[in-house]
Amino acid sequence: MNNLKKSLTGLTLAAGALLSATAWAAPQLLHASQTVDIAAAPDRVWDLVKHYSDLTWVPLVKSSASTKGNTIGSVRTLDLGGPKLTEELVKYNAQGHSYTYAIQNTADNQKVVPLSDVKATISIAPGKNGGSLVTWQAEFHRADHADAPAAGRDDAAAQGTMGGVITAGLGGLKAKAEAL
Repeated sequence: MNNLKKSLTGLTLAAGALLSATAWAAPQLLHASQTVDIAAAPDRVWDLVKHYSDLTWVPLVKSSASTKGNTIGSVRTLDLGGPKLTEELVKYNAQGHSYTYAIQNTADNQKVVPLSDVKATISIAPGKNGGSLVTWQAEFHRADHADAPAAGRDDAAAQGTMGGVITAGLGGLKAKAEAL
């Protein structure tokens, strides 16, 4: 009986250590945030951004559509010229000129972007000289949660992907808004 108690105690301690190590190994929450000054009034820039179903101002997006427009829970499908990505509208504030979306955690999405648990917000505020200050910020994890993630699915790849999307998106929005 003593040996059984010792064995059970040993197993309990080992399981506790394993759970602790697993929790410790969880990938860290990553962040990306960029802003751009646009020489166009906030209402004009918002007119380009406000339709959740249309993200074609981002150069990488060939076409986009959503299931329920600007309604919370609407799922947007982005055609990137072959691969597709799906996102869900989490918050929408027309008066505040902002919305928040989440990239759905699916295997298909993670083949396109090495990210998981993505939540991002695009917001437009008054800028200098009657222009706009647009902010796009995101928090996310890398797609591969293993202690030693696969090449291209690590923190650096996740940061590079999200940063690249934001840079391209803000550049496309600036060019389109300033051309109007």
